[in-house]
Amino acid sequence: MTPSEPGGPPGLDELRSQLDALDRRVLEAIAQRQQLVSEIGNLKREAAIPTRDFDRERDVVELSRAVAVELGLAPDLAEQVMLQLIRGSLTTQEQERVAATSSGHGKRVMVIGGRGQMGSWFVRFLASQGFDVEVADPAGALEGFSHYANWQDVDLNHDIVVVAAQLRQSEEILATMAQNPPSGLVFDIGSLKSPLRGALTALVTAGARVTSLHPMFGPATELLSGRHVVFVDVGVPQATQQARELFASTMAIQVDMDLDSHDRLIAYVLGLSHALSIAFAAALAESGEDAPTLAQLSSTTFDSQLEVTGRVVAENPHLYFEIQSLNDYGGESLSALSEAVGNLRKLVEAGDESAFLALMEKGREYLAVIRPQ
Repeated sequence: MTPSEPGGPPGLDELRSQLDALDRRVLEAIAQRQQLVSEIGNLKREAAIPTRDFDRERDVVELSRAVAVELGLAPDLAEQVMLQLIRGSLTTQEQERVAATSSGHGKRVMVIGGRGQMGSWFVRFLASQGFDVEVADPAGALEGFSHYANWQDVDLNHDIVVVAAQLRQSEEILATMAQNPPSGLVFDIGSLKSPLRGALTALVTAGARVTSLHPMFGPATELLSGRHVVFVDVGVPQATQQARELFASTMAIQVDMDLDSHDRLIAYVLGLSHALSIAFAAALAESGEDAPTLAQLSSTTFDSQLEVTGRVVAENPHLYFEIQSLNDYGGESLSALSEAVGNLRKLVEAGDESAFLALMEKGREYLAVIRPQ
């Protein structure tokens, strides 16, 4: 029960008590909904029906908006609540489908760098499929899993070996591994592939079953629906197919890409977006303006940019430097950003409104293809 406020109006405590009780009933109803979701998921698996049904989701959202109007509620509020419930439902069904597949029972996995953020994600993901997962990481153990400080102290006779270290470390690990390649599937999860090219090629030459992955999501991700996993075949298609099968029971979007195309595009997808946020934060920090004062004057655009920038600058700076500095194509996106800012400044200083409008229209037309209205 919410504590009373001294001098509060009569009846306030009673109304708050009723609200607390109602909140509990709402949560109980959500729990019942999740139970129904699990039962529906079981039936879908038995009937080999895909987890996600976009037509059904649209119907649920439209119905919620209509009911909201009847009840005198804002339809947008009802839609946002329902979308969050749908997301929770999909997460539950996907996780249960992955666990039910049990494709890893009787098989062993070693995750090198499994104490890291994405490494621990793969530890949990593969463990949920029934794999017996072990971790090799000098940073320490991951609770519930066997641990080795040095991967070279282990006989890598595992069915799968995942290299989830930072890029420079991953290159060293893969190159060393090529001298005595494991018999099982080997793959890295690096954000860039060009720094690993030589080591991956050495593994292929040594006869290893090796491929390369790039999960395009963060370690907090629970639902893979709409998320992309990039598969870079380095010359052993059987290995790539085996890695793809690890995600077969999820709703992840699988993307095939060659190494050079991957890094060229990543220079813009990650490199450019990271650089923009880092530069935005640096410009604010060097502006001399008081941060709390800026926050008081914040706009929708400023708040959105702050949110994205805050997430970027909170990440591992060593990893972000690697993404900028180790990409063979990284200079292209940084040059494009520098030229774009320089051009924008030149148009503003010249008072060239028509060119400024044309610049915005060109960007609008380009983005309309990616994010159609």
